[in-house]
Amino acid sequence: ALPILTAFAALFLWMRFDLGVYAATCEPIRIPMCKNMPWNITRMPNHLHHSTQENAILAIEQYEELVNINCSPVLGFFLCAMYSPICTLEFLHDPIKPCKSLCQRAKDGCEPLMKRYNHSWPESLACDDLPVYDRGVCISPEAIVTDLPEDVKWADERMAQEGSNENDCKSSNIGRCRCKKIKPTLTTYLSKNYNYIIHAKVKGVIRSNCNEVVTVVEVKETLKASTTIPRTQVPLFTNSSCQCPQLLPNQDVLIMCYEWHSRLMLLEGCLVEKWKDQLNKRFKRWEQRLQEQVRTTHGKILNSGRTGRRSEE
Repeated sequence: ALPILTAFAALFLWMRFDLGVYAATCEPIRIPMCKNMPWNITRMPNHLHHSTQENAILAIEQYEELVNINCSPVLGFFLCAMYSPICTLEFLHDPIKPCKSLCQRAKDGCEPLMKRYNHSWPESLACDDLPVYDRGVCISPEAIVTDLPEDVKWADERMAQEGSNENDCKSSNIGRCRCKKIKPTLTTYLSKNYNYIIHAKVKGVIRSNCNEVVTVVEVKETLKASTTIPRTQVPLFTNSSCQCPQLLPNQDVLIMCYEWHSRLMLLEGCLVEKWKDQLNKRFKRWEQRLQEQVRTTHGKILNSGRTGRRSEE
């Protein structure tokens, strides 16, 4: 069971920002107590049947003092696994629950203190209702793999910045952001070779800490993509504390950028323009030229190969 669970744990981290998961029903974690967990997307309803994160926040706040007292080192992890369960594609309709042993450790550490104040471990968090580690899939701190490949460690830099204050981030970093404007020209389009293009309306910008900016947009039309992009709200991920190109809520825009590990990225060097119908026509002409360029290049490669084989003969 351990290798299977470890594989799932690795998958969790690889899918922390995964578009396919996120786009359908997943959402960024907004519960303050759970923002430092090894996952940052969740889905509602949670295991306590809260339909929104706002409801979950009100409910989980009652345990804040217990977490701060540290009556159990795993209490915070257990509560977040219940109130903001990790959202993954494989378990989209039945989110993974915390392990029974994890619940028991949290209960053993904190129930004695709760009883001093005439409280008992709540029925809604009953450990007997949770899966056993070796008989099913469940989540615990030990199962989380934190050694990420080098090419995705930028996505986890925030974990190395413990104690960084969100207000400090806003005052120290955002003001320094200087985004280079990319001109929408055929030359730019041919050289950049963007692999997704969407017409979208900006719904909001989520800045949960210094190194994590997520721009949520509502996709109106997909003009180009290597994977299916649903016509719903989807996240665009940035690999720095600066949102470049800059987007503001309610803007109606054409976005040209890159997909990376099934995620839609928003990176400096990508193209964002206010939406105009003429842009759509211009894009189609550019894409036609790009495909002609690709076919020409492929043709030269094939001809070169044939010529080489003839000379060998």
